[in-house]
Amino acid sequence: MGHQYEIEIKTLLGEKKNADDFRAKLEAKGAVPGKKGRQLNHYFVGRDLSSFRDRLFPFIESDKKSLFTDIVTRAKDFSIRTRQTDDTLLLVVKASVGEGSSANAVSRMEFESVILDKTLDELDKIILVSGLEYQAKWSREREEFTVGDITVCLDRNAGYGYLAEFEKVVDDEKKKDSVRSNLELLMKELGVEELKQDRLERMFSHYNRNWRDYYGTDKVFNIE
Repeated sequence: MGHQYEIEIKTLLGEKKNADDFRAKLEAKGAVPGKKGRQLNHYFVGRDLSSFRDRLFPFIESDKKSLFTDIVTRAKDFSIRTRQTDDTLLLVVKASVGEGSSANAVSRMEFESVILDKTLDELDKIILVSGLEYQAKWSREREEFTVGDITVCLDRNAGYGYLAEFEKVVDDEKKKDSVRSNLELLMKELGVEELKQDRLERMFSHYNRNWRDYYGTDKVFNIE
């Protein structure tokens, strides 16, 4: 099993009416509805990942252990998070391979593993003991759609309001430019624009500073 690369572009919808209009356009486009659910995402930051790697290694799925070691050892800019999706608990590691941060870049290496026999709080504690710290906690409701081989996620995020993500995962980094072009074409057909990286980073920074005011609520903010 080799590394996977996630190509993802976000668009900010904001209000519910905009999200409803967007959903209607997806349906008219023939999008196939997928999973719906709630997610809790807890982000972590830290510089020394050696203890993190050693403490988490026993809990990684057997066929993903080598990939876990490789991405944690080689990549430099990480986004580490725990994710509770309905009844599934995941450890997610993303590392940037293009412009932008590992949290929000368009092109990223992506790793995830199901963690069994642990609660979200128990997994968090293992990561905190390894020397990492909370960056922020996020909550969202997600609807998934597929348009051809593209996944479109319509999210209602605490703080951000409604947001859509266009994404595709590939196993060859050389494909990322052509994939991005396909994502941009679909976005144009649906009448939405990319949320630019600089604004996204400002929004992300604001949320991280104030996440306790938004986590688990319907509160939203607007950062230009």
